[in-house]
Amino acid sequence: MPHITIEYVIFVPILILQIFLFPLAASISMNIWINSRRELLLETVANRLASSIQQLYFSLNHKSVPAGTVTYDPDVPEYIDNHPYIAEGELLLLAGSESNKRLNITLTLIGLDVKVEASATLGPNVSWDEDSLFLSNSTDAYIQVTKFENCSFFFRFGGG
Repeated sequence: MPHITIEYVIFVPILILQIFLFPLAASISMNIWINSRRELLLETVANRLASSIQQLYFSLNHKSVPAGTVTYDPDVPEYIDNHPYIAEGELLLLAGSESNKRLNITLTLIGLDVKVEASATLGPNVSWDEDSLFLSNSTDAYIQVTKFENCSFFFRFGGG
């Protein structure tokens, strides 16, 4: 009989620990997986926005394209896991270059601590509206580019 008592003394605390440990470990693992998935989806959207801006620049940066304004709907999802997101842009001079510029786009998932960045390399004749925002769930979220007669460009987000 004493062997059974020793087994209970050893195994009951282990069983109780497992009751709490396994759900906690599963919950932590799922949270890590969900946050990684959200970050990956947000990175996909950020890269799509950056690529769209770069393609607009390369498409319009030709003498045969007349001056004017183009509004582009990048067709990105309005929500990521039921959370809208905000995109902001910042134009910087490219390191090691006297003229080319890099547009850094930062996307932030509203209500969560998930933030990603993407960038697009543009030419020297580009300016960016630093106050423009891209709010994903806005009905008029777009990218707008204005080409002027002197072949300079002004980019901005709309829908913020």
